[in-house]
Amino acid sequence: MSQQVRGVIARNKGEAVEVTTIVVPDPGPGEAVVKVQACGVCHTDLHYREGGINDEFPFLLGHEAAGVVESVGAGVTEVAPGDFVILNWRAVCGQCRACRRGRPQYCFATHNAKQKMTLLDGTELSPALGIGAFAEKTLVAAGQCTKVDPAASPAAAGLLGCGVMAGLGAAINTGGVTRGDSVAVIGCGGVGNAAVLGAKLAGAAKIIAVDLDPRKLERAKGLGATHTVNASGGTDVVEAVRALTDGHGADVVVEAVGRPETYRQAFYARDLAGTVVLVGVPTPEMTLELPLLDVFGRGGALKSSWYGDCLPSRDFPMLIDLYLQGRLDLDAFVTETITLDEVEQAFATMRDGDVLRSVVVF
Repeated sequence: MSQQVRGVIARNKGEAVEVTTIVVPDPGPGEAVVKVQACGVCHTDLHYREGGINDEFPFLLGHEAAGVVESVGAGVTEVAPGDFVILNWRAVCGQCRACRRGRPQYCFATHNAKQKMTLLDGTELSPALGIGAFAEKTLVAAGQCTKVDPAASPAAAGLLGCGVMAGLGAAINTGGVTRGDSVAVIGCGGVGNAAVLGAKLAGAAKIIAVDLDPRKLERAKGLGATHTVNASGGTDVVEAVRALTDGHGADVVVEAVGRPETYRQAFYARDLAGTVVLVGVPTPEMTLELPLLDVFGRGGALKSSWYGDCLPSRDFPMLIDLYLQGRLDLDAFVTETITLDEVEQAFATMRDGDVLRSVVVF
């Protein structure tokens, strides 16, 4: 029997979000209903509200979430009622060409729940990233539920569902940061600071945080940055990074802004044969121009990181274990906890740069 819960929707492009009643159907084959305990306010949710993802309004927002499985549909074996889970938007299919080649972290056919959650009048909702967790309960594909240790704080654990995993994975999985490396991170919001934390976890010897905002640079220092570069006031970021790396440039540069000018900085701030990782999300109209001879002559690798190249079933339990051991400070990303009714204000706070994450706690 379907349930009615409170949830946050974006009804029309650019309009303030609203809290309304959501109808959640019983789980069908391969699906699960999850009682959401916490959900982070991610910039991607704002992109949805602004029409920057697609125009399939109305959207049920929220996707960085953790909670408890309430019920499952036929054929579900991955999780059971009562399991504490982190929701993910990479429910791998196991059958596409990436999965068959043993690379499920690049699955090309990830899936979501087949049924739709709706408004009371039957209007179908588009759940953000196939999750829609700014709601007391949500319907997802069972493969979107990753079981982890229930001792973890839901507010902290849920952030692995998107932004923190994206940054950690950009450094560790995509960038391949290892012991002794020098790493520069350009853009120190939630994702960038997670890349700083990932570089520290991987054993990088030098971690250089780059941003325009001194508040973000201070947070980066607290998460493991050994040096900071304030890019305001005409600072030459490339020269600053080179000066901190014996004139060579960093082994790995993570670009967490998603703009052509910061990508160029990343490209030239890396050492010869170094790696650039783009994890910042550009807008559709952005283009990039680089001298092809420089691309050839500098060698190395230019990579893009989508969801930190993570495999949730592998990475989430491991990272939660590190968190519970005190080796991964996920709590540092929870700047404030809020209610469903405060999501619109959280978007404004996020724009002002005052938080790493506001987290809705139920």
